[in-house]
Amino acid sequence: MRIKKAVITAAARGERLYPVADTIQKAMLPVIDTDGLHKPVIQIIAEEAFASGIEELCVVCAPGDGDRYLKAFASLRDNLFNSFKGVDWAKKEAEKIDHLLDRVQFAEQKEPLGYGHAVYCARDFVNNEPFLLLLGDYLYVSNLKLKSCAAQLLELASQENCSVSAVNPTIEHQIGRYGTLTGKQAANRSGVYQIEKIIEKPPLSVAELELQTPGLRAGYYLCFFGMHVFTPAIFSILQKYIDQNSTNILLTPALQELAETENYLALEVKGNRYDLSRKHGLLRAQIALGLAGEAHGEILSTMVELLAEANSRTV
Repeated sequence: MRIKKAVITAAARGERLYPVADTIQKAMLPVIDTDGLHKPVIQIIAEEAFASGIEELCVVCAPGDGDRYLKAFASLRDNLFNSFKGVDWAKKEAEKIDHLLDRVQFAEQKEPLGYGHAVYCARDFVNNEPFLLLLGDYLYVSNLKLKSCAAQLLELASQENCSVSAVNPTIEHQIGRYGTLTGKQAANRSGVYQIEKIIEKPPLSVAELELQTPGLRAGYYLCFFGMHVFTPAIFSILQKYIDQNSTNILLTPALQELAETENYLALEVKGNRYDLSRKHGLLRAQIALGLAGEAHGEILSTMVELLAEANSRTV
């Protein structure tokens, strides 16, 4: 199974990032990438997808946001060309933005009808092919130097010819933030599970009864990482929920049905995800990118200095 297409969901307005999300799309917030350059969040996500073999990209956005993205990136590209003439790094970055603009499409979610509905809005773009699904407000940092989180997931999906969701073992007091699942570990495949049951943001009492996964450390559960590869079968399942005229179409019930009807795996990705919409989420993501990047030593020194300064202050 060759996966050439990726979908990034970025239709939510970012209420948790008020007031900044009122003035700029949250996916356009600037972050310093591992290469030391300031980039919009969505560009970092897209570049990970392209570097992992993705050829076409669709951003699911709110009405009117597609033009805003195009204008912002075109302006950024032009500024790089015009302000840094003859500078190699600027030329390379401008070429990356051109690559993005050449390969991106937009699908509007006209009404906020839930995450499952946002995914469904990319159906025409996907056109009955497997696809990589990413979140527009998550950044991903791999623990493997030469293989991104997306590349790890795409590799397994291609090998097994099926849908695969990235997961992370997550301590019990955090599972109320994520879709949580359980399943049987695949034979001779460390960190790969055949998905059996999924519950969206379960209370711990339910997780203890229904979502224990053999082999995990005590107090840990498998939680979604915010990154999936799906076969196009997901759209026919979502269509059924849409036909019921629901005003909040969740993805998780559709994934449970997917697990019951076809081969569907979970992969423990070697890396971490950072939810930018959480309190201090952008700060945590920035620190993680800094520590994973070229300025690792400088970031560590800065953190030590800041901690020393904070420790020396008196109340």
